[in-house]
Amino acid sequence: MYKKKTGFVGIIITIIILVLLVILTNINITKLTHIESAFSNIVMPFQTGITYLKNKISGNNIFFADMDRLKEENKNLEQKNSELEKSLRELEIIKAENSTLKEYLNLTEKYSNYTTMPAYIINKDISNFSNILVINVGSKDGIEPNMTVIADKGLVGHIISVTDHTAKVQTIIDSSNTISASISTSKDSVICRGNIDSSNLRATYIPTTANLIQGDSIETSGLGGIYPKGIYIGTIDKIVNKKNITDRYAEIKPAVDFEKLNAVLVITN
Repeated sequence: MYKKKTGFVGIIITIIILVLLVILTNINITKLTHIESAFSNIVMPFQTGITYLKNKISGNNIFFADMDRLKEENKNLEQKNSELEKSLRELEIIKAENSTLKEYLNLTEKYSNYTTMPAYIINKDISNFSNILVINVGSKDGIEPNMTVIADKGLVGHIISVTDHTAKVQTIIDSSNTISASISTSKDSVICRGNIDSSNLRATYIPTTANLIQGDSIETSGLGGIYPKGIYIGTIDKIVNKKNITDRYAEIKPAVDFEKLNAVLVITN
């Protein structure tokens, strides 16, 4: 039964082939051209689509190539930016060092009549109740407690404790620090103390005959055994009068900007 079906199919295929051969041998060339034209019209859209897809794929290849190039350029720019940032940091360090050296030069020239030891501030302990600096010189450098510490603008404070290579400085704006001072114009003696409520000092024990002038200078009097005479402290910023004249006081603005202070001198003699 299977062999009969196979033979029947073969006969049909043979007949179809013979019919096609007969048709093809009798087709006019001009008709063939029309067939080719019709066939071309059918196939053309497919060819166009394939060409478009090919170009699109080619364009994607270019796009991905451009992406790789941009990534490489971005990597190079990031590296250059990192190098520039490093150079900038180095320049800032050099600038800071130059500024500190300039401070030292100004200090040594200004206080040439004292024997001094230059120092960097390496730590700051600042709160409402204390204002302590730590400097990078100590007993190995000849530093001792009660030595006076100064800056380019004026008085900083005094040494309160030392280790071999560091020392703590109690600043003049520390609330527990007391300074014997005098008003530069009248030479009247006052006592200056750190103020918990502000960064200004408070001058008290002002003689009743003293004529206070806003903007007048305050300097160390040399009394008290710690600070030498004539070191600039600051200026009278505000005068507060009381009902009882003995209770009046003045706020003194320090000459030294403690927030920006980096270099100091310790007076060792």
